[in-house]
Amino acid sequence: MSSSDIFLGETIGTAVLILLGGGVCAAVTLKSSKARNAGWLAITFGWGFAVMTAVYMTASLSGAHLNPAVTIGIAIKDGDWSNVPVYLAGQMLGAMIGAALVWIAYYGQFQAHLTDDSIIATPHEEGMVDQKASPKAGPVLGIFSTGPEIRNTWQNLATEIIGTVVLVLAVLTQGLNDSGKGLGVIGALITAFVVVSIGLSLGGPTGYAINPARDLGPRIVHALLPLPNKGGSDWSYAWIPVAGPLIGGAIAAGIYNIAFA
Repeated sequence: MSSSDIFLGETIGTAVLILLGGGVCAAVTLKSSKARNAGWLAITFGWGFAVMTAVYMTASLSGAHLNPAVTIGIAIKDGDWSNVPVYLAGQMLGAMIGAALVWIAYYGQFQAHLTDDSIIATPHEEGMVDQKASPKAGPVLGIFSTGPEIRNTWQNLATEIIGTVVLVLAVLTQGLNDSGKGLGVIGALITAFVVVSIGLSLGGPTGYAINPARDLGPRIVHALLPLPNKGGSDWSYAWIPVAGPLIGGAIAAGIYNIAFA
């Protein structure tokens, strides 16, 4: 794969991932959305199908990492770091594009939601994707990025590490049960179900970022967008969904090299 293919594939794939994943969060959260209050099950399956769509769409271009933790894990496993900067750049750009597209698709709902007195009268809306424990998190930040239900630094970090270890180890071990020949297009479906499983089982404490670009890129977009009464972007928490997944990806690669290589 050429550097241009990698950058293009990661940009497109991560944009689609965030568009569909952030889109389901917007659908569940925003007033005047037909899917409002659809619940955590809708969010977890929405993110899973977002992964499946993005991976299937761009695997032929870049291998569809779509996640710096996956890229780091593969680099540690293979010992090849030459294309890591290109992957990371495409992922961050794609994540920001996807978040901006969510805002465009739900523009009217964002405006209605953030000018509603019942929403802006309190620092947090009661919903599935809010960061209720800190006034630093605005009422729609959960559409763009993650936040904990209980703020405990070591627990929040550990949760992100554990969830990412499961994800990256699942990615690295794909195909080992098929004589090492790989799973082809079925791999996208398996990865999607892994993401759903992580969301259902481990997503409750922090919202399961398990992807630094998925969290940081949209958080930057939230900070930049001209959203009325949007509140803060919770930068004091932002390092956890970046550091946790990167640590988890490295640990997963270590486990792979010890147990499976």
